[in-house]
Amino acid sequence: MGRGTLLLALLGLLVGCPAETYNGSDDDDAADDDDTADDDDTADDDDDEALMRAAIAGDTDALDALGAIAASGGLPVATDDGTFLFGCLCGTGDWMLAGDHEGWAGQPMALTGELSWIEVEIPQADGSKYKFTDRNSWLPDPLGRRYGYDEFGRFSLVRSSAAHLERWYGLEGYGLVPRDAQVWVPAGGSFTHLLFAHDGQNLFNPEAIWGGWRLDESLPESMLVVGIDNTADRMEEYTHTGDTISGDPYGGLGDGYADLVELTVRPLMEGHYGEADVVGAMGSSLGGLISFHIADRYPDRYDMAISLSGTMGWGSIELNNPTMIEIYEAAGHRDTWLYLDSGGGGTCYDDDGDGIWDDDPDSSDNYCENTQLRDVLEAAGYQYDVDLWHWHEAGAEHNELAWADRVWRPLELFADR
Repeated sequence: MGRGTLLLALLGLLVGCPAETYNGSDDDDAADDDDTADDDDTADDDDDEALMRAAIAGDTDALDALGAIAASGGLPVATDDGTFLFGCLCGTGDWMLAGDHEGWAGQPMALTGELSWIEVEIPQADGSKYKFTDRNSWLPDPLGRRYGYDEFGRFSLVRSSAAHLERWYGLEGYGLVPRDAQVWVPAGGSFTHLLFAHDGQNLFNPEAIWGGWRLDESLPESMLVVGIDNTADRMEEYTHTGDTISGDPYGGLGDGYADLVELTVRPLMEGHYGEADVVGAMGSSLGGLISFHIADRYPDRYDMAISLSGTMGWGSIELNNPTMIEIYEAAGHRDTWLYLDSGGGGTCYDDDGDGIWDDDPDSSDNYCENTQLRDVLEAAGYQYDVDLWHWHEAGAEHNELAWADRVWRPLELFADR
């Protein structure tokens, strides 16, 4: 993770948080987490503690230290003495740590250079919320690992054995810009299914566009979800080939994005959380397109591809490049389970002779392209309710609100595989 990426992550969101209204869960002891930690986690804690103490002593750069810890065991750091070390490059001012553990009154933090830090005992760390505050603003830990949302926005967690979110920062490679990942961890950290989902910042955040996907409301208990954030290059990265819109060129970095998911993000997640019995990829619109591309590029590595309102005609909008419809037709039947859907509707026909049923100006939500792909897959030997599922939510719009309302359907199918 580069220094520029770290600086962006440290900006965070300043969220108003009246302390007296917090009622956090602190039913379990921090020792409960320690009892279930494996040897690798203990080693990470030891390394992270040494690095944090070096930053506190001024012996190493604080930004580099916090970044390395965020990419390892995560903040805050559990020490060998049973305390927790918190650190933040929060900016100027007198910063305090406030949280469930001390009734949100605020504990003054020490300062080493630009690093605000504090070491505290938190006997009941499991489920304990915290933020940093200068009394004017309330800041969830900019590089904290565990977090969630409540009526005051995002909060950080010291530790959590309940289902919760975790954040990984600055994932990069294959010529693509860095991005974060939001990981839904089931209760106790136990799971059988692993799902890589795109547009990660829209999946769990209730303040996301159209209210987001509210994915936590639909997830089965045994599923770990890695939500990979999009970037300003979304149209480039989520497309397997180039196309033009109103004459302007877009797309074609899908191979690099698929490689980032498979060769960088997946090993990191499996190394930290463990491997799953069943693995899938899921997204909507261009995210649905890239999910099918990932499954096509790595057909033996993904058990299921899920697309909601996928842009399956990409490549033929104004050019004549291979669409996902043609790619899957040429590949024939394979072992991957496939789910595709759309809302909208329309009269599907090919008026320009490019082989894609996308020429009804009144069609919407990629209805015709997904209907054509469905028929192509059936002709290739896929069987309904065995390895092929198609759903039409007539009239549904092309937005997160519509996808949130029907994402339970493919999630249940995935969980049953």
